[in-house]
Amino acid sequence: MRRIGVLGGMSWESTAEYYRLLNEIAAKQLGGLHSADLLVRSVDFAEVEEMQVAGEWDRAGERLAEEAATLSDAGAEVIVLATNTMHKVAGTLEETYGDRFLHLGDTTAAAVRTAGVQKVGLLGTGFTMSQPFYADRLRSHGLEVTVPNETDQQRVHRIIYEELCLGVFEKSSRQAYLEVIDRLVAEGCEGVILGCTEIELLLPMESYAGVRLFPTTRLHCEAAIEAALSA
Repeated sequence: MRRIGVLGGMSWESTAEYYRLLNEIAAKQLGGLHSADLLVRSVDFAEVEEMQVAGEWDRAGERLAEEAATLSDAGAEVIVLATNTMHKVAGTLEETYGDRFLHLGDTTAAAVRTAGVQKVGLLGTGFTMSQPFYADRLRSHGLEVTVPNETDQQRVHRIIYEELCLGVFEKSSRQAYLEVIDRLVAEGCEGVILGCTEIELLLPMESYAGVRLFPTTRLHCEAAIEAALSA
C-alpha cells in the first residue's frame, strides 16, 4: 500500500472520521490485521476559520500548501485535503502534486454519475453552498447542481460551526437538515451531496425521501484507498 497523507484539523471531528474510515476500508479490502499506511497533519481550525471569515483565502491556501509539503516530504504518495470548504484553495495542491492529490469534488462527482443521478442538491458550509468553487467542479463533470435558499443556507452553516464542529448533534438540527433536503427534493433533486464531513455524522444514512445521499468523506476515503492500492 502506498502511503496516504491526510491534511486535516478542519475540524478535528472531521479528521477523526477520515482516520476511522481510511483504516476501516483498508481492513475490509486487505483483511486480517491490516490497516492504512497514514500520515496525518492536523492544523488549528480556529486559525483557519479566522482566515475564512476575513476572506483571506490566499493566505489560507499558502498555509495549507506548506502543510501539504510536510506530508509529501515524509513520504505521502496520495494526498487528501480532509475538508470540503478548503477545496476552494485546492488549486495550488493540484498544480504541485498532480495525480497524487485526490480532489474531493472529483471523487464525489464520479460516485453521483455512477449512481445514474443527474440533478443533485448540495449541502455544506455557507462558503461551499454560496460560492461557485465546489458546485462548478461538480458541473464540470456534467452534473446539475442546486443549493438551498439563502435562509436554509444560513441555518445549515450555523449548525455546522456552532454545533457539529464542536461534537454537538441535536435531534432538532437533524430534523432541520431533513426539512432542507425535503425542499431540495421538491425542486427536483434526485440526490443530495452531504458536502461536509460533520453532516455525515449528523445524517448517517444512505437515502432519505426517496433520494440518494452522497457522503463525500466516505467517497473520498474509498478513492484514497483505491489509489493507495493501485500499481
